[in-house]
Amino acid sequence: MDLNATRMFVGAVQAGSLSAAAARLNLPLPTISRRIRQLEQQLKVQLLERSPKGIALTDAGARLYEHASRGLEALAEGAAALRSDQARLKGRLRLSIPPSMEPWWELLGAFQRQFPDIRLSVFATERRVDLIQDGIDVALRVGAIVDESMVASRVASYRHVLVASPTLLSRLGAPRTADGLHRLPCAVWAPASDARGVWTLGESTLAPDPVLSTNDYLHLRACALRGAAVTELPPFLARDALARGELVRVLPSLKLPEVPINLLYPSHRHPSSLVRAYLSYCRERAEHYVQAVYGADKAKRRGLARS
Repeated sequence: MDLNATRMFVGAVQAGSLSAAAARLNLPLPTISRRIRQLEQQLKVQLLERSPKGIALTDAGARLYEHASRGLEALAEGAAALRSDQARLKGRLRLSIPPSMEPWWELLGAFQRQFPDIRLSVFATERRVDLIQDGIDVALRVGAIVDESMVASRVASYRHVLVASPTLLSRLGAPRTADGLHRLPCAVWAPASDARGVWTLGESTLAPDPVLSTNDYLHLRACALRGAAVTELPPFLARDALARGELVRVLPSLKLPEVPINLLYPSHRHPSSLVRAYLSYCRERAEHYVQAVYGADKAKRRGLARS
């Protein structure tokens, strides 16, 4: 049954005439008359008796009005309750983030402290999730965006760091150039078990023959900490070990590429107020958490320091 036509029918009954309903609903009189006739044709029953003095309900129309008016009232109450929850930013937000994304854990904690009525469901995966199929409101993607059906909002960026244990470098010698890495055991991040991985160091591109390839950065960090290999890590996973001297930077003058961080949501779905609040919060605060990853020197260079 046509919901809009049903609203017009109920509105006409409550207004007492089609012309009064047209004025109340701000719709042309012919439109109201046509849509109610179409509703009658759809239901195969006459709902209104029309006369120069106005309209009157038939028995069938009275039964429909009784049920439809209650249903429309309940629908309006539900919409009002939803708008109230949205206005108070209350509800559940379904997010996807990569595993071990520690800065985002801190950001999500701060977000919930500011919006305590928002419940978070976080799905951690390296897989590029299908937001519609997997029921995700917003996905955090690290790296290039290839899905043109999604809206991408860039919120931050960072660079991985090449690290090794001092014990390994003392035993085998620290490399002076990118090519010098070929004589050292290397461990690489790769999306598949048979992939080797590629490092871009400054102007050089290196494809090491890895002793280990994995899509788990915590595994790579453990490998580096025990002195088994040189590897690349996200800066937030290397920071504490570097500060304690358990790891050291390798070829620090050769920068790995900048990695963008984007938030994705479906282009054809109108963002809810919860999604808009999350996107706005991340745009304002994400660089603050990246700053914590890089340290004060990067914050000063980029002018990102925040209170």
